[in-house]
Amino acid sequence: MAEYFIDAKYLQCPGPITQLFKQMKEAQSGDVVVIEVTDMAFKRDVESWCKKTKNELISLEEVNGIIKAKIKKV
Repeated sequence: MAEYFIDAKYLQCPGPITQLFKQMKEAQSGDVVVIEVTDMAFKRDVESWCKKTKNELISLEEVNGIIKAKIKKV
């Protein structure tokens, strides 16, 4: 199992989701992707994206204006 990190701070929608999609496409089942974003709409977008793609949203938190999501590829 590998863990990948994406720094998508200061990208506007759909930039962060596009970055996440590209990394998840390369990841293997069980791999984890951590992404940090400053676009507040990302919270809603990543929840919907995970439901739609059946990937597991492990955690989603906001600290000092930075949203950090941890997603496991199923």
